[in-house]
Amino acid sequence: LLRHLKPSEFNDLHEYHIWQKRQLKILEVGLLLYPSIPTDKSNPLVIRLREIIRAGDLNPIDTSKNSDMMRLLCNIVVSLAWRGTNGTPTDVCHWEETMVLDEVDELLELMKKTWSILGINRSIHNACFTWVLFQQYVVTNQIEPKLLSAAYTMLTEVEIDARKPDKETTYVKVLSSMLVSIKSLVEKRLLYYHECFNKGNIDEIENLLPLALFSAKALSEDVGIMEGEGEGSKKGDVMLVDSTSDFLDRYIRSSVKNAFAKMIENENVKHTEENGGPSVALLDLAKETEDLAAKERELFSPILKKWHPIAGGVAAVTLHQCYGAVLKQYLAKTIMLTDEIVGVLQRAEKVEKVLVQMVVEDSEECDDGGKGIIREMIPYEFDSTRLKLLRQWIDERLKKDKELLCRVKETETWNPKSKSEPYTQSCMELMRSANQMVKDFFDIPIGITDDLILDLAEGLKLIFQEYITFVASCGSKESHLPELPPLTRCNHDSKFFKLWRKANPCSVGLQDMHQIITSERNHTRPSMSRVSTTRTHLGDSHKHCGASPSHFKHVNTLIQSACDHVSEVAAYRLVFLDSNLYVGEVGNTRIRPLIKVLKQNLTLLTAIHTDKAQALATKEIMKASFEAFVLVLLAGGPSRFFERSDHEMIEEDFESLKRVFCTCGEGLIPEDVVQSEAEPIEGVIALMGQSTEQLAKDLNIISRETSGTDATSPGQKLPMPPTTRRWNSGDPNTILRVLCHRNDREANQFLKKEFQLPKRK
Repeated sequence: LLRHLKPSEFNDLHEYHIWQKRQLKILEVGLLLYPSIPTDKSNPLVIRLREIIRAGDLNPIDTSKNSDMMRLLCNIVVSLAWRGTNGTPTDVCHWEETMVLDEVDELLELMKKTWSILGINRSIHNACFTWVLFQQYVVTNQIEPKLLSAAYTMLTEVEIDARKPDKETTYVKVLSSMLVSIKSLVEKRLLYYHECFNKGNIDEIENLLPLALFSAKALSEDVGIMEGEGEGSKKGDVMLVDSTSDFLDRYIRSSVKNAFAKMIENENVKHTEENGGPSVALLDLAKETEDLAAKERELFSPILKKWHPIAGGVAAVTLHQCYGAVLKQYLAKTIMLTDEIVGVLQRAEKVEKVLVQMVVEDSEECDDGGKGIIREMIPYEFDSTRLKLLRQWIDERLKKDKELLCRVKETETWNPKSKSEPYTQSCMELMRSANQMVKDFFDIPIGITDDLILDLAEGLKLIFQEYITFVASCGSKESHLPELPPLTRCNHDSKFFKLWRKANPCSVGLQDMHQIITSERNHTRPSMSRVSTTRTHLGDSHKHCGASPSHFKHVNTLIQSACDHVSEVAAYRLVFLDSNLYVGEVGNTRIRPLIKVLKQNLTLLTAIHTDKAQALATKEIMKASFEAFVLVLLAGGPSRFFERSDHEMIEEDFESLKRVFCTCGEGLIPEDVVQSEAEPIEGVIALMGQSTEQLAKDLNIISRETSGTDATSPGQKLPMPPTTRRWNSGDPNTILRVLCHRNDREANQFLKKEFQLPKRK
């Protein structure tokens, strides 16, 4: 061959050089390394042949007809091949005559004749030939399936040989080396079979798998390879045996994971924050996961199922785990539930159903019904995930409303505007936010449990309660009530009375009323304007959130209490302004000017308050006005004194005051309610019409009955009646105060004798 095949018959000189070196290696193996008759290393022919082979490694040998190197090589080869056992030439050549072969079988028969020369047997030949076929399949870029098929056919022979006892050490080493190489090369494709195979070359898997499975099992099972049953081996060094399904399981899981990782890499490249971000990427990944599952079911599983009963189920479970890991990582970064997240969860739920169905269908013929593989499929737990995210959503939105509450509390001005804007800005902002929260909550397209609705309602209730408490923190009516002056007795000869008679009567004119009304409009008091803040919106909020109306019962009670309190404080602040009513002589300081001012204020009130708030506010103003009136009579201080004859004018003034509230608006306060509030005051006015003697007598009786003092005890003084502020005709303190303001000598003497009260200055 070296003499007759020329470089021109090859594609290039490099290819020719490789071929030539291969022929020289064969000569080296047959004549120097493994000769039938051993050679002496010092033999000049042996030394010269080694030099020629070494020179051929570096550059091609000239094999032309006139080549001295070629002539020398032929002489050396002939001399070494014709040696006899005693070193003398014989007529027997160790090389057969050449012939042209037409069939592979003829080639094999010819190769068998070289076994004795090359020092091999059938088992070694089978192993080497299997490797040659497989190696040729690899170096031709796996485009010759017949080579792979032939390698698989030879592998059946190798498997038979490998199970024979008493294997030679040389064979075990050759077989082990071959199997390691085959296993490594085959698994590079099987561990990535999604990437390496398609509809065009899927059949190759049926030949590759037996190669991989036999190699893997032979290297691990007790077949005398790894444990060394050959010469010099130690007993008991046996590796654990994996079943065929275990090997297939590894290939399937690895390939699916690698394919999934490739999809994630592509999605990360495609989707950045500018073009969709992680939510869109996860939605696309869900579609690709379903596509990969379909490809597995239709293309690979029918083939893999020949070696693994639930190959498709293993792939589905692996995909479920891969997508679940990505989903878990995505949700771990999620704080609040959004429409995007809901969409991701719904899409993930669909993926899970597809994969579960794939496992169920693939496991129908399993002995355990697929229970083992299904146990690996840990559910995504959408319900608990949704519940957690919904609770986070509720907490976050309630937190924002609490922050809003703190902000509006600081910025609220409490300035009423008109009936078209009847609520405070803080109330409007808070209720808008609460209503939007409830709307957004029920717009979330997932199942919402009663517990979550109650959690939301409870959170809103606490915010409403805090706001109501804030609204009601406008003080108390006591802060606007004047302090009761010390009890004194009228001194008919006091300097004050003498000066008062000389002074002009004090009255409130129209200019004064105008200033008061203007002041009320331009400088609205906070407590007054809070009357309109707390009705409708908070009270009706339960209609929107789905909670039972009873859940907000306490809030509604608080609202009513706050309205009552704010209205009361506002009324007392409005009414208890310093006035000149009955200062000096009653006839000169009647109530008519004050009633005009009061009507103006009531008109202003109805203009800025909601219809629901008007009745309550008006009623509280009425109560404050009545109390202010009675305090003028009973605790008006040293500037006020009354004659018994003043009774009729005072009674007439109070009737005028009552009429203001009976006729205010369209029945804002029913007459019976006005009368009920007026009765204690009318009782006090009635006392002012009684004689001093009768008042003293009544006080004596009631005080002793109340205190338990014996009226017959000689020299026993009357006890000082306690001030209860429950002014009525049966209250001893009320009677005492009427006497303190009675401008006559009898009252003066009685108070001095019984209570030692000082004179007015």
